[in-house]
Amino acid sequence: MRMAAGSRWTRSELLVALNVYHKLPFGLFHQRQPVIADVARRLGRSPSSLAMKLSNFASLDPVLKLRNIKGLSGASALDISVWNEFHEHLEEAAAESEQKLRELFAAEDKSAVEVVPPVGVRVVRTPPVGSTDATGTAKARRGQEYFRQAVLNNFDGRCGVTGLAVRELLVASHILTWSKYEAHRLSVSNGLSLSRLHDAAFDQGLIGFDDSLRLVLSRELVARRNERTIADYFCRYEGQGLQLPADAVMPDVGFLAVHLVKIFKK
Repeated sequence: MRMAAGSRWTRSELLVALNVYHKLPFGLFHQRQPVIADVARRLGRSPSSLAMKLSNFASLDPVLKLRNIKGLSGASALDISVWNEFHEHLEEAAAESEQKLRELFAAEDKSAVEVVPPVGVRVVRTPPVGSTDATGTAKARRGQEYFRQAVLNNFDGRCGVTGLAVRELLVASHILTWSKYEAHRLSVSNGLSLSRLHDAAFDQGLIGFDDSLRLVLSRELVARRNERTIADYFCRYEGQGLQLPADAVMPDVGFLAVHLVKIFKK
């Protein structure tokens, strides 16, 4: 996929760029950013060229427009076409973009490609734990990998409840389940970055979040609040808002409300 500097961008390159776009916040679209430098080098392009392409995409992003962020003008017809394709067919396009990123970094099938903003792009031999909704097909696995990276980076690589920043202990949790809500499978607004413990509790309906993103405990956990481990790992965070960067994509409160029904059924 290496291209000569100054050559026109191809669809394959633009899919890789969009993959990176959704794994970095807008404020990191600059040539000194380690992820941008790593990907640009593999593409055979300059970091400034890739950073500019990401900023071109930003001009097409309706979420950024709501925040009065304009991006850079000059998006090409192909930029617009690939942007529309990616977001109109997210499940297919995100999985394809993840596969192209893997090919770019020569990742073996059993390896994972981790996009870590402060570090760059790294290939790890043992894939980290993904969502509790993991599935088996190749396309689904690539989609899960894309979702994990986008969600964890949206939370600045931390658990939204505890602030735990050990990436290997974090899970990209689906708010609406993978199996029942196909249209939202890979939407970042349908994801939470949680520790493995809090992901399991969320999946089992033991914890949830209200419309102010504050932690809600099930009756079962409330009834056991005098137990030290329950108090330490859950009760101390009750009523606390999710920890998110200021420029993060917010979890959809409507999705959280659907999940919260599980809490009150217990």
